[in-house]
Amino acid sequence: MFLSHNHKDKPLVEAVALKLAAIFGQDQVFYDSWSIRPGDGIIEQMNRGLEAPEFVFFFVSENSLASEMVKLEWQNALVAATKGKTRLIPVRVDGCGMPALLRQTLYIDMHTIGLDAAIAQIVSVVQDSGGFSPQHRAFSNLTYSVARPEDGLVEITIQASHLMEPNPHFAFAVMNEEHEVFGWIKGHPGIHSSFRTPMFELNGGDFANAVLLRPFSGTLMPKQPLTFQLRQRGDKAVHCIDVLHDQGQNQWVRVPPASQDS
Repeated sequence: MFLSHNHKDKPLVEAVALKLAAIFGQDQVFYDSWSIRPGDGIIEQMNRGLEAPEFVFFFVSENSLASEMVKLEWQNALVAATKGKTRLIPVRVDGCGMPALLRQTLYIDMHTIGLDAAIAQIVSVVQDSGGFSPQHRAFSNLTYSVARPEDGLVEITIQASHLMEPNPHFAFAVMNEEHEVFGWIKGHPGIHSSFRTPMFELNGGDFANAVLLRPFSGTLMPKQPLTFQLRQRGDKAVHCIDVLHDQGQNQWVRVPPASQDS
């Protein structure tokens, strides 16, 4: 199988490539980071990869649609598909529109269903028919940034890079007591808010409390971030040490800061 993508989407695509390699074997997955080695001719190896793949997964994004190289890859795959030589499966990874030539093609909408469900669909498609160092093993669709626009106020903006997050429920681990901090979501008339103590165990056996915040309705969409506000009450400054996302069944996953390479 051939994974056609733009390098700007590599953090997400590599998460898919690693899963496919673990299931089907690395030699069965043409992913440029391990299929093209130092000294290889890039165009020559790409042509070899496209010679007779049973599947070409085209990761559709604003980045890939703007790439002439990726355009050649998926259009060549489309021609091969019309001859019955391969199957071209688009995988939409952001909110971009599908190319006109592919609008009649069933595609995997990773943007809507999320990474894990999309990988499951890719594996299902493949199974139904029959010297690399990972750099993006821990892909995170979410990142956060912190600002302090005024004394006593901490603003934490959470951004989705590619996929829609249907459950924008976050915990902000703080070294404060409930009476020392007030939480809100900027621009929202009403929210769900609670405070838990203690909630997260730290190194050394200490515990952090948490401010839990989510909007009454809606999702977290790429290019439509949410800004969470933690306001100081009293003399003690707000001390937020981590941001976590609710994954269901009391599972909380850390959200990396935006400056961290995901």
